Amino acid sequence: MTAAAFFDLDRTLLRGASGPLISTALRAEGLLPDKPIRGESLLFGVFNVVGETLPSMALTRIGVRATKGWSVARLRAAGQHVAQNLADAVEPFARELIADHVAAGTKVVLATTTPYELVKPFADLMGFDDVLATRYRSSDGGQTYDGTVNGEFVWNRGKARCVKAWARANLVELADSYAYSDSIFDLPLLRCVGYPTAVNPDPRLWAYAQVASIPVLYFTAPPGVPKPFGIEPQRIATDLARTELMPWIKINVEGLENLEGQKGVIVAPNHRSYLDPLVLSQAVSRAHRQVRFLAKKEVTDVPIAGAIATAMGAIRVDRQSKTGDPMGEAARALRAGELVAVFPQGTIPRGADFFNPVLKGRFGAVRLALQTGVPVVPVGIWGTEAAWPRNRKLPYLLNLANPPKILIRFGEPYHPTGSVKDETAILMDKIVDLLPPEARVPHEPTEAELARTLPG
Repeated sequence: MTAAAFFDLDRTLLRGASGPLISTALRAEGLLPDKPIRGESLLFGVFNVVGETLPSMALTRIGVRATKGWSVARLRAAGQHVAQNLADAVEPFARELIADHVAAGTKVVLATTTPYELVKPFADLMGFDDVLATRYRSSDGGQTYDGTVNGEFVWNRGKARCVKAWARANLVELADSYAYSDSIFDLPLLRCVGYPTAVNPDPRLWAYAQVASIPVLYFTAPPGVPKPFGIEPQRIATDLARTELMPWIKINVEGLENLEGQKGVIVAPNHRSYLDPLVLSQAVSRAHRQVRFLAKKEVTDVPIAGAIATAMGAIRVDRQSKTGDPMGEAARALRAGELVAVFPQGTIPRGADFFNPVLKGRFGAVRLALQTGVPVVPVGIWGTEAAWPRNRKLPYLLNLANPPKILIRFGEPYHPTGSVKDETAILMDKIVDLLPPEARVPHEPTEAELARTLPG
């Protein structure tokens, strides 16, 4: 016996409904009128927000009758037409999860109400092992459809029955299998496997998942990041950390255009203060992005605090990983198109090292870039130490009359190609070039300045 992973399509693999893409393909094949049906966009919009409803599924059942007389060949052509568009709409972390199941030898199966002919080419393109979907009955020797369903309407209990029948036929043990869906109406499916997961759940499924301790995932964000109402906690935090709400500092951001057009990208800033992650997040949010920071597993695995760090987008780093890939989660995030921040210095320099114009870096950022093939954007941060020096537990929140000026300058993206050691030195030089002139001048610190660089 083996295991399988069953994936729903709409609002699970895809962020919203497949309907708009499929309707376009059906119109291209002449199966739907050129003019959209009245209320069509409204129905899709409601579905995207709240998921499946009994009225919407009743309309879907009734809509089967409208296929009477449709050409089988044209419907299949519409499926070929829409396959790539559907694949392009698959959420980034869904692809990573599918790849994980395939690597583990788990069969991956698409289970959806959407007609078989419309999703089979998409499933083949995505590498699914099989498809469980609603099939229309054909007549005239398989030339046209007669407006009825052939077999199960693959929804609710019907979908669960299809999965059970498929498992028996393919010698799959459901107790060892996985299911992923957004809908409360897929509870029969989720209950029939050993490892159910609610993905981008509708309000009722989300509530059920909390009571039944079912894991909740959002394929638009790393595992463990909640998105109530589609909004990440980090997004809320950066909105609250807008510059007008932080009058005790003045932030100047330059080079933000260097993040444009970059999906998976590593941002590599220097480190001068506990304030650096906050101001970097705030700067990145201006580009409508969230930043993922690396965090040791000793942080992410701590109860409560670890859950908060993960919810804010922290990426777990396991230096004792059995796979030999301590930054495997970071690599996954980059492949999924995330922006990952790595401080090459590792920590805030102490004592005289804090004033050294030559920055020394560890190899993590460059090694990760070489592993994933994503570009690195060097970042120069200056002035945060004046707002929150290392020897203070809290920043200077009352410095409103003369708030320190903070500079965050993003450099041009580039791809490291040489050795890890040489490329790290190049990266640190690029960061120094982004700092103001005074950062490149040797400075003999006073005793008071040295004290501010040491933990309190």
